[in-house]
Amino acid sequence: MARNTRIVVVGGGYVGMYTALRLQKKLRRGEAEVTVIDPQSHMTYQPFLPEASAGSIEPRHVVVPLRKVLRKCHHLTGRVTRINHATREVTAELAAGNLTTVGYDVLVVAPGSVARTLPVPGLAEVGIAFKTVGEAIYLRNHVLSRLDAASTTIDPALRKRFLTFLVVGGGYAGIEALAELQDMARYATRYYENITPDDLRWVLVEAANRIMPEVGPKMGRYTVERLLDAGIEVNLDTRVKSMVGGHVVLDDGNEFDADTIVWTAGVKPNPMLDHTDLPRDARGRIECTAELQVVGMPDVFSAGDCASVPDLSKDDPDAKTSPSAQHAVRQAKVLADNIVAHLRRRQLTKYRHSYAGSVASLGLYKGVAEIYGIKLRGIIAWFMHRTYHVSRMPTWNRRVRILVDWTGALFLGREVVALGQINDPRAEFHRVANPSSPPAPPAQQQPGPEQAGAPAGAGQGEEAVTPGLRRGA
Repeated sequence: MARNTRIVVVGGGYVGMYTALRLQKKLRRGEAEVTVIDPQSHMTYQPFLPEASAGSIEPRHVVVPLRKVLRKCHHLTGRVTRINHATREVTAELAAGNLTTVGYDVLVVAPGSVARTLPVPGLAEVGIAFKTVGEAIYLRNHVLSRLDAASTTIDPALRKRFLTFLVVGGGYAGIEALAELQDMARYATRYYENITPDDLRWVLVEAANRIMPEVGPKMGRYTVERLLDAGIEVNLDTRVKSMVGGHVVLDDGNEFDADTIVWTAGVKPNPMLDHTDLPRDARGRIECTAELQVVGMPDVFSAGDCASVPDLSKDDPDAKTSPSAQHAVRQAKVLADNIVAHLRRRQLTKYRHSYAGSVASLGLYKGVAEIYGIKLRGIIAWFMHRTYHVSRMPTWNRRVRILVDWTGALFLGREVVALGQINDPRAEFHRVANPSSPPAPPAQQQPGPEQAGAPAGAGQGEEAVTPGLRRGA
């Protein structure tokens, strides 16, 4: 009896999970076996991370357990360390710590992206990214714990540091994280006797001359105005020179201390791709055809953040699709169908999708949207943001849970409890069990990154908003 075709999917993010989900529906019994390899046992729906960090959604509801939805697929919890297409082998370090090699006949490479860092002194020590559910939970607890700390100190300089929050990067991730966390912190101040919303200082720094270029310059200006109305300082055409020890130095000469620094200044392809023999472009992305096959390798497919895919919706022959969740989900559908067609020796379909638009939340009841050229703002755009993303959330199980979360928050208000113990759960036991020994070192601030995910890009644009615009500096 002939062996089943072995399909290996590297990455369990948007592309990996949606591809495997579609394959298990499309493949005939015994036609192929699908193995998904990812360091996490779940897929994270990143557009809901800001709301999870702000307490509007339970964090467990923005992740999809892979084993639960991919019941006809094999799943390996591990991090892929090498791909050798010459021998058709994938090497992975499994959760147990051992290395394993998995052979394949057809390969899907979709490890996603990681945070793009810059050589800024102090960034590695004090910065926190915003790409994983762990980071979202940490930020929520950290921001609320800073309010607790500020309310218990009489040192004005320390209090000011605790209540200063910096977000670097004006793309979707940065703006939505900033708006939601600021909204949550303002709401929480009603329960503190000695902290008012005016005591909080929120600062946005963006290297480009505009924010969120996806919604166009006019909507970008509107977004800046809403951020300023909320008391957020907006610094455009500005870069961070240093953040050693939380002392932030900007290239315009402005300096201040911040105890919370969120880094959302773009993404880059997963560095795992450096250990493969796949063709890559100047930006490190895998070179693909419009059929989502890797150039020169018809048995290897790729899509999402790590792939350089021709954008057939544009006249420019060199145009590539942007690294967005919108493209990733749609590419996964075409990719899965093309794998089935490839196995059955049928003609493959080219990926073509015109950009439908974009939506973004600016906090509770505030948002911006541009859908098929129609610009929306305020509560209507906010409602469109929630409607669109809940409709794209995988499985009805998660959609219903999120709707219940929203309904509860609408009538009962936000939860503003800091569960900081989860950052170092052994600290109290260590103190009790070893009363004479020094306390254990604090837990590492930044949770480990997930391998796969959707982009959280910094804003890069052509048309300008007034440079250096800020309020309350």
